[in-house]
Amino acid sequence: MSPLVLTGAGVSIEDVAAVARFADKVEVTPAVIEKLGKARKVLDEAAAGGQQIYGLNTGLGANLGTAVEGDTGAFQRQLLDGRGAAVGDALPIEKVRAAMFARIAMLAAGGSGLSPHVFSALVDLLNAGVHPVMPSLGSIGAGDLVLMTAIAQTLISEGDADYQGRRMPSAKALTMARLAPVNLAPKDGLSLINASAVSTGAGALALVDALSALEQQQQASALTMEALGANRTILDSRLHQARPAACQQAAAKALRDLLARDAEPEPTTIQDPLSIRCMPSIHGALIQAIDHARLAVEIELNAAADNPLVLADDALVLSTGNFHTASLSLAFETLGLAIAQCAAASAARFIQLTGSGRNGLPKYLSPVRGASAGFVPLQKTATAILAGIRHKANPVMLDFLPVSEGVEDHATQTPLAVAKCAEMIVLWRRLIALELMAAAQAVDLREGLTLAPATGAIHAAVRAHVPTLWEDRPLGANADALHAVLADGYWRPAVHQILLV
Repeated sequence: MSPLVLTGAGVSIEDVAAVARFADKVEVTPAVIEKLGKARKVLDEAAAGGQQIYGLNTGLGANLGTAVEGDTGAFQRQLLDGRGAAVGDALPIEKVRAAMFARIAMLAAGGSGLSPHVFSALVDLLNAGVHPVMPSLGSIGAGDLVLMTAIAQTLISEGDADYQGRRMPSAKALTMARLAPVNLAPKDGLSLINASAVSTGAGALALVDALSALEQQQQASALTMEALGANRTILDSRLHQARPAACQQAAAKALRDLLARDAEPEPTTIQDPLSIRCMPSIHGALIQAIDHARLAVEIELNAAADNPLVLADDALVLSTGNFHTASLSLAFETLGLAIAQCAAASAARFIQLTGSGRNGLPKYLSPVRGASAGFVPLQKTATAILAGIRHKANPVMLDFLPVSEGVEDHATQTPLAVAKCAEMIVLWRRLIALELMAAAQAVDLREGLTLAPATGAIHAAVRAHVPTLWEDRPLGANADALHAVLADGYWRPAVHQILLV
């Protein structure tokens, strides 16, 4: 496997997933190290010239007006000790790796003034699989510095780390990985932690998941249209050219491709319920929200968002607010609402499929009829899942209090906005699993139905994990099994091969 080479630009959300989930190695070009060295020289010269530099020769936050006397390098260790305030369960290793890689990518853009040897040590830490134990609670989105402190502490052999599947003191993990602790120069501690890398890394992973869930949702929706004999004139490209809103043309095309066949079947209705008829609009809005969130995340991944910022070419060190991620938080709040809307439509289609009988389907999708419960008990499950999604769709980015004696009187709550969005994706995928199960059952109960090649592959993929319901059985276990396949990357209907032909 080829390593991911960092040049200081062009890092994508897929790169974050490759490093965080598949342990891809990271390499850095010599030009990045040279850029870091140039910025470090500018920083040192500014400090030597007597400039007040936040976090180098001044205190932080409310202590801004306090000068740092004596050993400014030692102050960096004090700075880290004083901000080790995160609490709660440790973040999963993939999110820690995502945060580490996100911070490396940001630092590679230049502007931090971080010592090159500290940067190289952080890259080595990631490549060696030494993962700081990072508590999950403590950031309000004005930079993730309280959480990021765990990474800096491991680099200087303090705190705990996870190595080879075991939690241990960082000093032991470094020794076992044959890595040496680093010595921090002035501002190095602040440069390591004063960034929104936890939010950005987790956001990248959430977006990768949202993209795969969207593809699965499109597949489930196409199978539902087949099962109900839906009127597919709603996908006519001319309709979406007439109102080219929010990526709905792309959403309609994806559904057209999935339903494409030599002879189009006659629709059974003039107009279907809105959860079917408006799918291009609903899915298109979600595509646009994903695209916007991707832009926000990838700006952060490739930006120098440090405070203070070293402008090496201009030989300046300036204070900034670039660590503040209002646009990132807003993007994930918007994405959460778009996911909730899409999930609500999926739940509505599930109710249509499993109700009293529509378009020639038997009541509750039960082949034995009578007192059979069929799929109808899962309507409660779908409703409960949707309630969880709707609850998490409530915005949080305005929920903050002034801290640090009013110096930090605004926050973005980006980590919370990203975390609840990721949780919504998990729940949304459960609804997709339910819709796939119901649509596949409806297909099996419709006599004489011939599926399109792509929807036939989707139906076969469902049946590889969930058998047809011929008599009542506990369907919750089937729903769990199909959700696990969707979530773990083992869902591979031969759709792409069909669409490429």
